[in-house]
Amino acid sequence: MVWTATKRWLYLTHRWIGIATCLLFVLWFVSGLVMLYIPFPSLDEEEELAGLAPIAWEQVEHGPFEQGSGLRKVVLEMRDGRPIWRVAPWEGESYSIWADSGRSPTPVGRAEALRIASGFGGAEVQAMRRIYNDQWSVPGGFDRHRPLWKAELAGDAGRVLYVSSTSGEVVLDTDRNERFWNWLGSVPHWLYPRALREDQPLWRQVVLWVSGPCIVVGLTGIWIGLMRLRAGKRRFKGGRMTPYRGWMKWHHVSGLVGSVFLILWIFSGWLSVDPFRLFASEGIAQEARRDYMGAAALPVPDLALMQRLAPDARRVEVSSAVGQPLVRLYQPASDSPALDPRTGAAFAVPEQTILAAAAKLVPEAQIASVTTLTRPDAYWYSVKGDAPLPVLRIRFTDPAHTWVHIDPVTGELLGHSDTRRRVYRWLFDLFHRWDLNLLLSAFPARDVVIWLMSIAGLISSVTAVYVGWVRLRRSPARQPSVARRSNSA
Repeated sequence: MVWTATKRWLYLTHRWIGIATCLLFVLWFVSGLVMLYIPFPSLDEEEELAGLAPIAWEQVEHGPFEQGSGLRKVVLEMRDGRPIWRVAPWEGESYSIWADSGRSPTPVGRAEALRIASGFGGAEVQAMRRIYNDQWSVPGGFDRHRPLWKAELAGDAGRVLYVSSTSGEVVLDTDRNERFWNWLGSVPHWLYPRALREDQPLWRQVVLWVSGPCIVVGLTGIWIGLMRLRAGKRRFKGGRMTPYRGWMKWHHVSGLVGSVFLILWIFSGWLSVDPFRLFASEGIAQEARRDYMGAAALPVPDLALMQRLAPDARRVEVSSAVGQPLVRLYQPASDSPALDPRTGAAFAVPEQTILAAAAKLVPEAQIASVTTLTRPDAYWYSVKGDAPLPVLRIRFTDPAHTWVHIDPVTGELLGHSDTRRRVYRWLFDLFHRWDLNLLLSAFPARDVVIWLMSIAGLISSVTAVYVGWVRLRRSPARQPSVARRSNSA
């Protein structure tokens, strides 16, 4: 009696929640395949450097370096034909000063934004308007740049640039092709329409409560699918392993074939918004970062020397590592090695100095071990294959079991993790992105695996849409019970 009632509720739960969510499954599988090749719009470093003008070295007469040890990073680049220092202090908000006058710039107006966008994009601006956000600029990372100037450029590509009204930086670009595919990719996959996403707490709750029931659909489907499967000698009429025919047969078989992938995929997707903050990490404290990285003072770089080393430089970045200042010169299609800002020599720090300073990163703990990685592993890798190597991995004895990854030459802090983030790496990154190095190192192995599993999931979800539609069209009086119909097969 109890088992009969349990089976009935299994069928009812799977049927009706499945009918309510089957279109979502189709949407997620299709959009996930799109996202495999077309990411959400962003402005990467290569695009940024290509759009910036070469530094007008002869115009640089002033700098912000008199503030000494309070500076975390100082960047020199061009804004609207003038050199500008962009300053990031250890405490407080970032700010800028003109390198030709030493004065603070005013907020970016329409005319200046138009010139910046036209110069950056190398094309005439056809339309310009001031916005707070839109579909592509809604992420919170753009908050400090709002409002934004949205510039539509002439040309067949339909390129659009977004200019910060506070700093004058171009912070985002999109084109027509990118926008089209993202309407089929990231927007439906992340449930990311602007009207919902601009309310981040609400969006997070929607993702949790929409994807959560889908886990129930998957689990009940596997349970029912295994119950209705007959292998060996106990088969259905005609030697069939499934009692179903037609669309239900495809739904049953594809659901079983892709069941593990589907459950892992939907569960990891649910974890993407960190329910109950299970994987929240405090990370490395800002004060500890400063103790490790910060130089006593960032020196004025020898700009004449910098010009000789990189006459076409688009950006000069002065920072510090292991308490020593360094500079990087950025120009298109070129490496940007760390240099001594006074001599231009290659910047290098002895490993023993790095290890002695690294203890400051987790001051309440001891260093447990030090490993030099020369190839990617499960915790240090990149889907694009560009993870910096070699790298030092330093493990600490603190309760969170913190690991840090440090450049063994310059001492720059490249990354960190703790137990929670490493567990998240397996539960989300692996099961949602399938980013094992075994697959990443053998292109297109990862793509093939994702396509095969997604096709199985699509067959299961598309057949569910059809079966659900047929079910809804039937009148209640004509609907036989699932158990009775299946047992008669």
